[in-house]
Amino acid sequence: MKRISQAELDVMDVLWGESPIAASDVAARLSQKDWNIRTVKTLLSRLVEKEVISTQQDGRRYLYAPLLSQKDYARRAARKLTNRLFGGRAAPLVAHLAEGEGLTEQDIAELEALIQELKR
Repeated sequence: MKRISQAELDVMDVLWGESPIAASDVAARLSQKDWNIRTVKTLLSRLVEKEVISTQQDGRRYLYAPLLSQKDYARRAARKLTNRLFGGRAAPLVAHLAEGEGLTEQDIAELEALIQELKR
């Protein structure tokens, strides 16, 4: 998977929430970014080139939809980070998170449940 920039990820977040959707609607959802329609269309074009979104003609406009799910993107990004920073090992990553920001009681309970599920 090719790298997705933060700006492209902002566009993907819109598409994951609602699709298929036109470029003008994506721009409207990202109005707080103060990007013009040309910027949004450039980002959409890049994502099409990276084969993470598809286009579908709808009259005179195009509709965009994700080809990559948010869950799959998160899984790949987490694996890449874990490989790069922790030699592919999850335990040091979790330990780092626990030390740095701390884990809430809910985080710990969810991790324990996940570990029990993985043991089965």
